[in-house]
Amino acid sequence: MNKLYAIGIGPGGLEHMTIKARQAIEDSDVIVGYTKYIDFIRPLIGNKIIFSTGMMGEEERCREALKLCKEKTVSVISTGDAGIYGMAGLILELKDDDDIEVEIIPGVTAATAAASIIGAPLMHDNCIISLSDLMTPYDLIKKRVELAADGDFVISLYNPKSKGRADYLMESINIIRKYRKGSTPVAVVKNALREGQKYNLFTLDTLQDAEVDMLSIVIIGNSQSYIKNNRFITPRGYRL
Repeated sequence: MNKLYAIGIGPGGLEHMTIKARQAIEDSDVIVGYTKYIDFIRPLIGNKIIFSTGMMGEEERCREALKLCKEKTVSVISTGDAGIYGMAGLILELKDDDDIEVEIIPGVTAATAAASIIGAPLMHDNCIISLSDLMTPYDLIKKRVELAADGDFVISLYNPKSKGRADYLMESINIIRKYRKGSTPVAVVKNALREGQKYNLFTLDTLQDAEVDMLSIVIIGNSQSYIKNNRFITPRGYRL
């Protein structure tokens, strides 16, 4: 049976990849991915065949991978986790050949990468919401933000701000303010576990979005979250 790996390579640094991910890349004949992400793992590729595209080429990459894996072992790479806004779902949607085995190899997603830098903000129930409206209507995004805020979830916002969506982040923050105190901790982490990493801790009342962009993750605490010694903590509920 032909093999196709859908690999989450983590934040981008080789040291944050799983052993399984590295082994799958080593075992592959062809590496498929977004051009920038290919560069993250180039030291592992050697002389393997590469098929890459720019942004918005996800379907083209997945179709080519499914075609190539009929004769070769192929790895399709995503940053973070392949099954969280990655390529795993699209591959499974497009696959119609029972002779192709798809193995999904997980990786460190942006929310957990960012969380590790600022403390332990995701220790209780939490959710991830992308503010990108390329594939999801903005009204639905706002509904999800509101329901997550009402449910007291810790909320990680992916794709929080772009030039075309300059107001979405603060509109989401204003929705969350209806359900949380102004003192609720908020973290902005840019380039989590990558070169150029930096972070700032705010509250809902003091958040400034001037330096937030598509390379940033915004984490908003729940009603119990707090800052201790410059570390963002959400209690799990232990009786201390």
